[in-house]
Amino acid sequence: MKIVAPKPFFFEGGNRGVLLLHGFTGSSADVRMLGRFLQKRGYSCLAPHYKGHGVPPEELVHTGPEDWWKDVLEGFKELKEKGYEEIAVAGLSLGGVFSLKLGYTETVKGIVSMCAPMHIKSEEVMYEGVLDYAREYKRREQKSEEQIEQEMDEFKKTPMNTLKALQNLLADVRSNIDMIYTPTFVVQARNDEMINTDSANIIHDEIESDEKELKWYENSSHVITLDKEKEQLHDDILQFLNGLAWSSAKN
Repeated sequence: MKIVAPKPFFFEGGNRGVLLLHGFTGSSADVRMLGRFLQKRGYSCLAPHYKGHGVPPEELVHTGPEDWWKDVLEGFKELKEKGYEEIAVAGLSLGGVFSLKLGYTETVKGIVSMCAPMHIKSEEVMYEGVLDYAREYKRREQKSEEQIEQEMDEFKKTPMNTLKALQNLLADVRSNIDMIYTPTFVVQARNDEMINTDSANIIHDEIESDEKELKWYENSSHVITLDKEKEQLHDDILQFLNGLAWSSAKN
């Protein structure tokens, strides 16, 4: 069965722009509901897709953070070219890391960082996560277990330079977050099974913004945008965005 890959999206809702960023091995589907929610409340939302994501895992391992960062910057540029002079950014997991990086490399109105890692996992742990993703992708294609195992054996022969590059990205962003002066809302799921949740405290404590808030969601796991408290999360992000000092009125 052919899997229909999620696509990048642009939801036009008003003249305040929001860049939405998905996570590693994720897709724009992770932030689609949030995008629709914000669109209905006067925000125009654009979500790019990172190269090698939403496609067979064999393509993912030939890409890396430099490729994905280019995709983030392209999305930011596209919003600018559409006429959005003020842009906030919200990202999940790796998207949260990229949101923070945008906060000290570009001019953004506000940052929402959701379940973003600051602790660097070992390559072995990260590798297991990629294997889980690859196996699950093949199951969704409705391949037989025998075929999946054959393909997984081949997949394991591919060098995974991506993981070292990811570790370097996290280290780089963590060492620079004290250059963030933009209003920031740090979101963390209490039951996050993917990252060390102390990352949220590191982000909140080390950014220099005078306007910053950390909120814990007690009943959510890592992909918080699709979990039990997503409606509360939507409301909280909207409240944060509405509180920013936009010079442009909503349409």
